[in-house]
Amino acid sequence: MEKQKILIVEDEADIRDLLAYNLQKEGFATLESGDGHAGLMMARTHNPSLVLLDLMLPGMDGLTVCRELERDPATAPIPIIMLTAKGEEVDRVVGLELGADDYVVKPFSVRELMLRIRNILKRQAKAESGPSLSRHGVTVNQSAHKADVDGADLTLTATEFRLLENLLRHAGQVLTREQLLNSVWGYQFEGYARTVDTHVRRLRAKLGLAADTIETVRGVGYRFKE
Repeated sequence: MEKQKILIVEDEADIRDLLAYNLQKEGFATLESGDGHAGLMMARTHNPSLVLLDLMLPGMDGLTVCRELERDPATAPIPIIMLTAKGEEVDRVVGLELGADDYVVKPFSVRELMLRIRNILKRQAKAESGPSLSRHGVTVNQSAHKADVDGADLTLTATEFRLLENLLRHAGQVLTREQLLNSVWGYQFEGYARTVDTHVRRLRAKLGLAADTIETVRGVGYRFKE
């Protein structure tokens, strides 16, 4: 069985080495890059299972790399964990809103990071193992990790795909922001409930004429039209 590949985009060699060593010990194959441009090219060339992305990078910063990965249909489904410094709160929020799945603040616990990687990959595998879901012209093909509206393909990030899948699977049922944070991101992002709103807004924009299938239940959360 082929090992899952993790791409590490980090300019500090000692952190890169630490991550590579621990990931390989956990059974992953690793790819490494010290700058944003090279990291972006490696993601496009090697299609890793997940990207560990530092925000402060030479050549191209992490937010730009995140944005470029999200724009490309071939790389948009790849989960991203951002590595951020303590004072980069604004960048962290922007990164999550761009489509990153998670963030880890430096200095970080290697054990916690490995757990988060496992959780994201597990959620990804779960999202890809279910049946196809379809309602009001919106279809989510979980095994192929594809979504479309009336046959027109959607370019969704890994997070957007899980969000749409969750809403569609519970069509007619109101899901609170807290429920969505837990099911889509895997645990509570304290103080990041607005991240859900941003992702719903981005998802609606991509759904186009089908945007009204996601209904806002004021003061509660969201519901996919029954």
